[in-house]
Amino acid sequence: MVQARGGPSRAQAPPSSLEAAMTQPPPTKAPAKKHVRLQERRGSNVALMLDVRSLGAVEPICSVNTPREVTLHFLRTAGHPLTRWALQHQPPSPKQLEEEFLKIPPNFVSPEDLDIPGHASKDRYKTILPNPQSRVCLGRAQSQEDGDYINANYVRGYGGQEKAYIATQGPMPNTVSDFWEMVWQEEVSLIVMLTQLRESKEKCVLYWPTEEDTYGPFRIRVQDVKEHPEYTVRQLSIQHQEEHRSVKHILFSAWPDHQTPESAGPLLRLVAEVEESPETAANTGPIVVHCSAGIGRTGCFIATRIGCQQLKARGEVDILGIVCQLRLDRKLTSKDRGRSAGLHHWPVLSFLSWTLGANSHVPLNLKIGGGVDNRSEIEAQGSGLLSNPL
Repeated sequence: MVQARGGPSRAQAPPSSLEAAMTQPPPTKAPAKKHVRLQERRGSNVALMLDVRSLGAVEPICSVNTPREVTLHFLRTAGHPLTRWALQHQPPSPKQLEEEFLKIPPNFVSPEDLDIPGHASKDRYKTILPNPQSRVCLGRAQSQEDGDYINANYVRGYGGQEKAYIATQGPMPNTVSDFWEMVWQEEVSLIVMLTQLRESKEKCVLYWPTEEDTYGPFRIRVQDVKEHPEYTVRQLSIQHQEEHRSVKHILFSAWPDHQTPESAGPLLRLVAEVEESPETAANTGPIVVHCSAGIGRTGCFIATRIGCQQLKARGEVDILGIVCQLRLDRKLTSKDRGRSAGLHHWPVLSFLSWTLGANSHVPLNLKIGGGVDNRSEIEAQGSGLLSNPL
């Protein structure tokens, strides 16, 4: 019941259908279908709009470094030079060395980075792989099935010298011929072996003969053997078809498994043996260095030699910079924290022995790693290296 203004109330009759049709407003035009943006199709009702005119107006655009880029930047730029004076008077403590070492990113190589079918059968350790950018490729493979793969990397030397070394794993039964193929291909005249064949378990197979033997297309002969207290030197002849070459093989046996040597003397004498070798002076090809995995002892030897060369040429040594350079070329340090720290300390111990050996007034009771406390041995080694500079 609706009451009209100023009159009696009455019921209003419902309008007829014709009347309703005449009084109803005309239908509105259907709106055009809205373009559905990608963001809206994924469930959002907010369109993503960018006004490119404002980019850079508030703050500059900066690239974001990925973890890989951060790792490479650190390895390429890090350094901590130590002068001869600092080594003599203010040597870094083991704790300082360990802290420095643990800052170095590992630069691991994952199997996904190494897209080479069948490489696992030629890797002594599944997690120790060559860096793809610097790996050695065999160019004279026997067949297509063999491929070009060998677990080895070119490693730079003092002053960034390219291909000064080849760091590789200890040969396996199925990679011995590959090893000699690499030696021939790269015109190698010096091999430094830093492991025994067995150290609680197999570390490396015997890849040279007692007298003479054939490995793939290569004929190897032992021409001479000289025994030294810490290492054995063999003069080998390698023949391929009608060509003969000479190779010097040094087996360093004074390095305990999973440990560092007891003093710097044996390692320094090994470095001196390499420096005094005519094969080194000839500089015909890289020096092949290997242990079992081709990272820990191998990296330590290369770092020690480079450090001695730095100390002789510049009067300072940059151990951090050396280790970073080695990790760019091959992950040349053990992944085990305790062993890695020891290997990082060891070049410092060698440098300390060298520098302190020429200064008898400096106390020689310093101990890093295995320790050095034999004055006569250090003085002999130090004076010998200084009289025959590296």
